[in-house]
Amino acid sequence: MAKYAAFGVHLLRGAVEVANVKSISGPGLSLDVEDVTSHDSTEAWEEVVATILRTGEISVDIVYDPNNATHKNAVGGLLYDLTIRTSTAYSIVFATTPAVTWSFTAFVVGFEPDAPVEGGLTASVSLKITGKPTIA
Repeated sequence: MAKYAAFGVHLLRGAVEVANVKSISGPGLSLDVEDVTSHDSTEAWEEVVATILRTGEISVDIVYDPNNATHKNAVGGLLYDLTIRTSTAYSIVFATTPAVTWSFTAFVVGFEPDAPVEGGLTASVSLKITGKPTIA
């Protein structure tokens, strides 16, 4: 079984790589279930049915450059997508052999800069997937 380092994973907005990505977390894919246990269920064991597939959110930590095209509040930037409330095509490309790509459409639902006195300028970005992701 192969093992891979996380270094080299890329986040793309459309065909353009988002600059200065430090870490990517998520999405937290999950399946909702509904309890359908009834009085005549066998031996009183809980029974459930599958309902909605949930896409969760993706958290991205970046070294924030307010002038970078993929970060700023202008066409092509994460802040721009947030402020105009538009969904955009994204991909996470895992550094595996062969490469594995998760593609999805998402809204930028959070952008939080952090400017500590004794640290670098960073930002935490939250993406909310809408619709079915493609995992290939």
